[in-house]
Amino acid sequence: MTTTDSPNPISPAPVSLLGLGPMGLALAEALLDRGHPLTVWNRTPKKADAVVARGAHRAGTAADALAAAPLTLVCLKDYDAMYEALAAAPAAPGRLIVNLNSGTPREAREAAAWAAERGYAYLDGAIMVPPFLVGKDGAVFLYSGPRAPFDEHLPALRSLGDPRHLGTEPGLAVVYNTALLGMMYANLNGWLHAAALVDSAGVPAADFADLALGWFAPTVLSPAALHESAPALDGGDYPGDLGTLEMNLTALDHIVRTSEEQGVRADHPRLMHDIARAAVDLGHGQSNYYAVYEAFKARRQPAS
Repeated sequence: MTTTDSPNPISPAPVSLLGLGPMGLALAEALLDRGHPLTVWNRTPKKADAVVARGAHRAGTAADALAAAPLTLVCLKDYDAMYEALAAAPAAPGRLIVNLNSGTPREAREAAAWAAERGYAYLDGAIMVPPFLVGKDGAVFLYSGPRAPFDEHLPALRSLGDPRHLGTEPGLAVVYNTALLGMMYANLNGWLHAAALVDSAGVPAADFADLALGWFAPTVLSPAALHESAPALDGGDYPGDLGTLEMNLTALDHIVRTSEEQGVRADHPRLMHDIARAAVDLGHGQSNYYAVYEAFKARRQPAS
């Protein structure tokens, strides 16, 4: 007598993928690794050869790929490339398009409206890791749009990385992505400017790195400290008892003048100085440095 201890596991769902650049290929490999039947399309068909050799099906057109699976991932250059690729695709109620190219919040909202006119469910997404980390621990993907199709296709989305649904407003994933990338570039520029400044005194970056990255960054600029500041930003609470913005403005002026004296570009510290000055002009001179947040918000325009 044969018994079955548990029901058969659910087979991985079919997925279609448009776009096989370096990131698209990484998405395809992750899906194939987890057993998803995969249909792919690329403007240059030859780019699909490697994944077709692994078992993916090559679609003749983007519309054919869309018709082949309930979930289509789009990893093309921009929103216009998606519109062009799917211009001939018929309405397909119930099918989900997940757009993973970058753009602006307005473009994401326009894409959601474009999809709705054609009967598609639509999620806008952002890939927060380089291609070699797709499908691995620590990979995070951001999504915004309706929750129901996100939940329905969650197993496939988990094949790519940790899926974070941010909310139903289609532009949220783009806003988060842009904010995080802006944070990344600001941190990188801070390190590069600092390294250039000590280089002007004949100090190799490798010698400076131990103090700058081994001690200063994790101790003075620790993620925990920044995380703890978030409620103050939300509440507009910037007590200056441990140091005022006026004091910090003096330090920023010294960074600008030292950069100029040492022959290092001063654009970056001058911009920081000017933004801090704007916060002082808003009345935050006796607040702490986090009051610069108010200067960043001061020119915010209503979303359209």
